[in-house]
Amino acid sequence: MLNKTATRIAATLIGLAPLVGTAQAESLIVGNFGIPIPMMKDLASGAYSEAMGFDIEWRKFASGTDVIAAMASGDVKLAALGSSPFAIAASQGVPIELFSIGAVIGEAESLIARDGSGVETLEDLKGKRVAVPVGSTAHFSLVGALAHAGIAENELTILSMPPDQIAAAWEQSAIDAAFIWEPVQSQILQSGTRILGADETAQWGYPTFDGWVVNAEWAEENPEALAAFVKLSDEANLAYLADPAAWTPDSAPVLAIAEATGADPEQVPVILSGFTFLPAADQAGEAWLGGTMAPAIKATSEFLKEAGRIDMVADDYSQFITLKPLEDATAQ
Repeated sequence: MLNKTATRIAATLIGLAPLVGTAQAESLIVGNFGIPIPMMKDLASGAYSEAMGFDIEWRKFASGTDVIAAMASGDVKLAALGSSPFAIAASQGVPIELFSIGAVIGEAESLIARDGSGVETLEDLKGKRVAVPVGSTAHFSLVGALAHAGIAENELTILSMPPDQIAAAWEQSAIDAAFIWEPVQSQILQSGTRILGADETAQWGYPTFDGWVVNAEWAEENPEALAAFVKLSDEANLAYLADPAAWTPDSAPVLAIAEATGADPEQVPVILSGFTFLPAADQAGEAWLGGTMAPAIKATSEFLKEAGRIDMVADDYSQFITLKPLEDATAQ
């Protein structure tokens, strides 16, 4: 009788084992902007949850300002964040660290003029209505372009809108131009013209990128999970870089990216070509996080202070950058 009872208990415990394991998996919110990049192909598969050992909830944000607020509150520990919002957050003392570069922005963010708006050059923006998510990399690029052209911000009307509102306002002809990223950029280009991209503003001294940031305390407590995140993302980037032509609209990775982001599969290859993706092995070098990044973020912060976006600039931004996840991932 005792043996039979023990057998039944053991069988019950074995049956519950998967449920117990699932219940014990700690949840983790990972913020993103829903931008079509190679790593997005793995969102729906659960690959990141498996690799990192967390039950991951992918939360989409409309702007860097929203990400900063979520990370400052402690609700989000890991998220995508553009270079200028990162500069704002670091300058404000939000306890985050930049640990990886998701993508260097080129034509993936652009100034688009609506057909019939009368805007054909930067100078034509005077007196016009231009929409942009304020505090974003696109906003930084727009302000940089205006400064380069010698146009004061009060010579036009800059409207702060998240991407979905920009798309709606565009359809209603409520705005004349917008500086925005994908996939909304491709959507409005159907009835608009590209005036310039972030690749041009970068050449004028206003470079931008999308990075991955993490709560500093969480990073220290979870180094293996963070390295796994970097490694899996790097594998996706390397797969794309090895043969971009293979990422066609009907290919498995592109269809997965489209499903995860809501982008049109036909547009995904074009969107991908607007970014520069860096192998993890290169990111820790002198040209990026291991050298020029801290001074670049300080220069961005100084520009933002002059533009009235922040009140102070830190003496050294290297304290907001960590190389450990990159080094751990590439050492595996």
